[in-house]
Amino acid sequence: MLFVWLGLCLGLIVATAAVLYRFAMRQSGGAAPRRARGDFAAQRAALESAFFTAAANSGLPRGLRWKAIEWEPGVEFAREKTTQRLAALIGVTIQFEAVPGGDMEGLPAVGNLRNASALFFYHAGRWRTSGKALFNLNPDEVLERFAAQYERLTD
Repeated sequence: MLFVWLGLCLGLIVATAAVLYRFAMRQSGGAAPRRARGDFAAQRAALESAFFTAAANSGLPRGLRWKAIEWEPGVEFAREKTTQRLAALIGVTIQFEAVPGGDMEGLPAVGNLRNASALFFYHAGRWRTSGKALFNLNPDEVLERFAAQYERLTD
């Protein structure tokens, strides 16, 4: 009987700790936003390089090769409403070139600069990117258009 009682108490302690942990993570956005912002600033050059590599290797847009990215100086931080994961958006201007022998070769619009927002996310204590660009939207427009998904961090 003593072991059953101890098992129930231990189970209750573990369950309470799990609930408190999830509450604390939701309150802090899954990470301390101040720390995450500092980490982003310290890692920005490496993150920009990782973004370019991931985007260039994505094969998108079809028939185009990523040639260069011009990065805006500012960063908009947001929180995903469903996961509480932190996100960062940077305005970019992207230059493409046609893949030789591809569908886009010879089209005059290929050389046009494209504006977009580069997306980064904070997961397991690190900033990461999948190379996702939200085309034709600056960071403010992304947060406005996707207000159901993201909330701007004002801290």
